[in-house]
Amino acid sequence: MWVQLCTRTFLCNQQLVDDRSCYDFPNIIWRWLDISKNDKTLINEKIRAKEVRLIDVNGDQLGVKSRNEALDIAANAELDLVMVAPNAKPPVCRIMDYGKYHFEQQKKEKEARKKQTTIKLKEVRLSPGIEEHDFNTKLRNARKFLSKGDKVKASIRFRGRAITHKELGQKVLDRMADECKDIAQVETKPKMEGRNMFMMLAPLNENK
Repeated sequence: MWVQLCTRTFLCNQQLVDDRSCYDFPNIIWRWLDISKNDKTLINEKIRAKEVRLIDVNGDQLGVKSRNEALDIAANAELDLVMVAPNAKPPVCRIMDYGKYHFEQQKKEKEARKKQTTIKLKEVRLSPGIEEHDFNTKLRNARKFLSKGDKVKASIRFRGRAITHKELGQKVLDRMADECKDIAQVETKPKMEGRNMFMMLAPLNENK
């Protein structure tokens, strides 16, 4: 676990503490940070570039500074030096409270995931010579899926010599699309895939 004390980062189990770290624990406890091993962000002593282009906490450009000078400026502000553009020449670093920034980013990502709607793909299988009763059953299923926000793949399997009458299959799919036009749009028009013909329907409110 990585722990942030003021502006210096150290490994708990190695007890590597910079002699410039401060020990005002009531003011720094809230800055302790558990950073995932997958976090590749370069901060503080992990930055190895000799020079960096520095941006202060307010977003103002401070020009090109040596690594040590940039670290000192961040330390004096009791904040972190964070590399935000490692591929720039010289790399761009920004002074910020990385613990707070990391927490806010995780919070935003969590909220974004909550707002995401999982769209499932449902399939209804038809036949070129489908009976009226069977068609209506498939239609009810397709409308139910679409009303729940799912996409529908309507497919037809041509068996034997039925492949020579593809127009019958397309007629069935066209009817399905027409019967669902009040709640769905055709995302993929009827097309062949081997001995199958399929069409994709998507809810009308998908992009709203």
